[in-house]
Amino acid sequence: MKRLQWITLCMVLAMGTSCQKLKQTSKKSELHNPPKETYVLVHSAWLGGWQWDQVAKTLKADGHTVLTPDLPGHGNDKTSPAQITMDDYVETLTTLLEHQDKPVILVGHSFNGITVSRVAELRPNKVKKLVFLTAFLLPNGGSFFGAVQGVEGSKAVENFFLSDDKTYALVKDEEIQNAFAHDISKDAFEGAKPYIVPEPAAPLSYELEITDENFGKIPKYYIECTEDRAIPIEVQRAMYKGNVKKSYALNSSHTPNFSQPEKLAALLLEIKNAE
Repeated sequence: MKRLQWITLCMVLAMGTSCQKLKQTSKKSELHNPPKETYVLVHSAWLGGWQWDQVAKTLKADGHTVLTPDLPGHGNDKTSPAQITMDDYVETLTTLLEHQDKPVILVGHSFNGITVSRVAELRPNKVKKLVFLTAFLLPNGGSFFGAVQGVEGSKAVENFFLSDDKTYALVKDEEIQNAFAHDISKDAFEGAKPYIVPEPAAPLSYELEITDENFGKIPKYYIECTEDRAIPIEVQRAMYKGNVKKSYALNSSHTPNFSQPEKLAALLLEIKNAE
């Protein structure tokens, strides 16, 4: 009997050692071959998924899956601005997340920081990390119109106007590059200009609905753009201070996806490993 007990003990110890070695091997493998992520990159107002082309190229080269959806009325989606609400934006993204096998790194640029916040509230188990790129990071009840009221030093706010029928928003043509992309060449901006679309007005008045239980539990990160003439740096910092795990900085305009795509991609790769 004692012999049987001894043999059993040896087997248990051997199995434990094997399991420990397996765990160590697994950890080493993860260090050398870190797991690949799925990034969902959500464009800003007036633009479309196309704005991420160069950033996505770098992320994909590192082996990650990158999704760059067009929200209704943007990019290849030709829905009339008059028919679009925040619910339409949110449904586009929640449907996309439901088709993913694992939680994603969800990135919102500019106005659509509000949109991704609502999406994260509704699908918290589908969002691994939430990244705000010079974006609106607002509390429950906040809205775009409320956030920009009284803001000074913003070329976008100063030159913002609604169409006569109040269904879409624009920025004065002569100031649009100065407001959003002063750090790229005029030729480059003119090449992108035909793809700029009227921004549906209804989502701009949407009042954000989020809770601590859902939105609050998701790790958040902010990428500030210090030379931003659309959302001044002071406004960015006031929004994210105390509300994110970590912030990062780019010395760029409101659209580093155009002026510094490699640096922006490098930060997104860094954030995937951030605690």
